[in-house]
Amino acid sequence: MTRPQILVVEDERIDAENIQNMLNNLGYGVSGLVSSGKSAIKKAEETHPDLILMDIKLKGEMDGVEAAEKIRERFDIPVVYLTAYADDKTLQRAKITEPFGYILKPFEEKELHSTIEMALYKNKMERELKEREHWVSTVLKSIGDAVIATDKDGLVTFMNSSAEALTGWKHEEALGKDLGEKLNIVIEEEACPPSKSPKKKKGRKEVIRLSNQALLIKKEGIEIPVDYSHSALTDGKEDILGSVLVFRDITERKRAEEELQRSFKKVKKILEEIIHAISLVVEMRDPYTAGHQRRVANFSCAIAKELGLPKEQIDGIHMAGIIHDIGKIYVPGEILSKPARLNEAELSLVKNHPRVGYDILKKIEFPWPIAEIVLQHHERIDGSGYPQGLSGEEILLEARILGVADVIEAMSSHRPYRPSLGLDWAFQEISENRGVLYDPEVVDTCLRLFREKRFKFE
Repeated sequence: MTRPQILVVEDERIDAENIQNMLNNLGYGVSGLVSSGKSAIKKAEETHPDLILMDIKLKGEMDGVEAAEKIRERFDIPVVYLTAYADDKTLQRAKITEPFGYILKPFEEKELHSTIEMALYKNKMERELKEREHWVSTVLKSIGDAVIATDKDGLVTFMNSSAEALTGWKHEEALGKDLGEKLNIVIEEEACPPSKSPKKKKGRKEVIRLSNQALLIKKEGIEIPVDYSHSALTDGKEDILGSVLVFRDITERKRAEEELQRSFKKVKKILEEIIHAISLVVEMRDPYTAGHQRRVANFSCAIAKELGLPKEQIDGIHMAGIIHDIGKIYVPGEILSKPARLNEAELSLVKNHPRVGYDILKKIEFPWPIAEIVLQHHERIDGSGYPQGLSGEEILLEARILGVADVIEAMSSHRPYRPSLGLDWAFQEISENRGVLYDPEVVDTCLRLFREKRFKFE
């Protein structure tokens, strides 16, 4: 292992030689003995020692403090001061040069050894820390996301080039300034739609929180939608040392999302028009049940809203309700309009309409499970329904809602083979079979809509 090399700057020849002997005894190498500040700088440049032992009081134009300051600036070599005495002004100057230790003359070999070892260790740790800081800084500067770091008081300590480009502020302008007051980057709890301008507080431009998105107001006043994250820097315990704000420009993404949303609405509208057209075809073949599908769809949506289902799911229920009897297109018209009870064979044909409806719809890529809802709308909780004999939770909630709405509308409407039975009969049917044939929560909601909310079929 290479011995640490130490430069001795001492204008008393005897003291310099004594120090050299001590260093040799301790196993250190001596890169030189010099007696002035200028010669110390020259020798440091030539030999670049690991440490300099510098006498504060040196003869000549340059004392030890001034020499140490120049050496630290030019070569970044650690300095330990040697002094027998010094006035307060000189000591204050010495402190500014950030020495790695002081040794008061006269000193023992043991004291010299401990001071040198501490100085060398401290210098090693500082170098490693600087290297680590440089590495982290290089990484942060090279990443594409904008990064701003602050201290515990919210003053900017770092800003990478991406943050400069996005905010319009240069690192030099932002350094040491308050993140909110000076850079106009403020995260608010209050949400604000992207189309609206952020609120102003005491003349500040602000960033308004939009879930994990925000509007960033650049230095020039331009609004930019961004994704952001805000994390605290801690000391591993509970003390906060600062924070890091990471954000990225999502202008193009927002534009693409808006375009996708417009396309989705357009496709959805086309689907709705197709479904309504199909519904009209069914009703034209079965004039006695004209309007049945529409009324079932509307009532099913009312039940779904009362249950608190999300709008997207309600839209699916409406679409399924509009064409839930599409399979009847397979049933001969004379059976659909027969003014008498159906025989077993005819009833079998009619009961097959959910399966036929499913087969017609299954290859259409709806954003909802339309084909499955149509297939299951005659299934019953106890497994006695058709065509699959599903029970309980095996039946989609949408189909359970549609099943109850279908029964209520059918019983309260006229049919070719019978007059309307009325709502009271329909209510009795679902009440007596609550939890047996029909979902109990759906039944309760249905009755509440009629009795408390005054729902009426159009």
